[in-house]
Amino acid sequence: MPHPRRFLGAIIPVIAVCLWLVPGLVRADYRFGFQRPVTDAAEKLLELHNLILLACLGVFVIVFGVVLYSVIAHRKGRGYKAARFHDNLVLEIAWAAIPFVIVIGMAVPSTMTLLELSDAGGPDMTVKITAYQWKWKYEYPEYDIGFFSSLATPRAQLDNQAAKGAHYLLEVDNAVVLPVDRKIRIVLTAADVIHSWWVPALGVKQDAVPGFIVETRVRIDEPGTYRGQCAELCGLGHGYMPIVVEAVSQEDFGKWVGQRKSKPAVAPPVATAGSRGGP
Repeated sequence: MPHPRRFLGAIIPVIAVCLWLVPGLVRADYRFGFQRPVTDAAEKLLELHNLILLACLGVFVIVFGVVLYSVIAHRKGRGYKAARFHDNLVLEIAWAAIPFVIVIGMAVPSTMTLLELSDAGGPDMTVKITAYQWKWKYEYPEYDIGFFSSLATPRAQLDNQAAKGAHYLLEVDNAVVLPVDRKIRIVLTAADVIHSWWVPALGVKQDAVPGFIVETRVRIDEPGTYRGQCAELCGLGHGYMPIVVEAVSQEDFGKWVGQRKSKPAVAPPVATAGSRGGP
């Protein structure tokens, strides 16, 4: 069987060009369905996603390129016969070493990103989030503020008696308000079953588990309204448990704190077996 030198001569420059382009492609704004990141955490997750996707694409192109080349260039119609060989040391080392290098190349940036995202030390403020079926309770210990946030989509829309709004099932009566440009420690737990606080634009997806306290951090770069949902199948009203984050300037956050202090937290309604969790 002829040695595939022509194929290698063609594929090596392609690999070299791809490796040269990888840094730019990883940092490019190729969201692949991602929401636009507004935190350093979300940006790092997007870059990691792009890096892993490019690695998978590279493996796909090389492997299937070799297969197609072999099928076309060494087909029986051209008179080639299958080679028989045993104990090829170079080949055995290559098919063990190459996947190992690829896995390590993925594991190192993934581990570094996870370690950085889990660093909640030295925060500027703390927000405690407690999940219920099917609503959220937000508490600001430094400001002695606490309130519940529930679905605010009108019942007529839920019952298909009115046109769906632009933010159908993503509206709440009380949004959680956070200041921009501050490192915020988020502490999560749950009062009944496992929930998950997920806001894609912030790069946060953290499970809330009854009896456990977990934490993450977020630092929002720009003001805006960012929406998410519970990402854990938490019961019949799972689809009625939205999250709305209002990111505001520090001046506006101070004003909000002053207004919110006069409003006491209200006990959540008791969820029943037949409740959908709607308003």
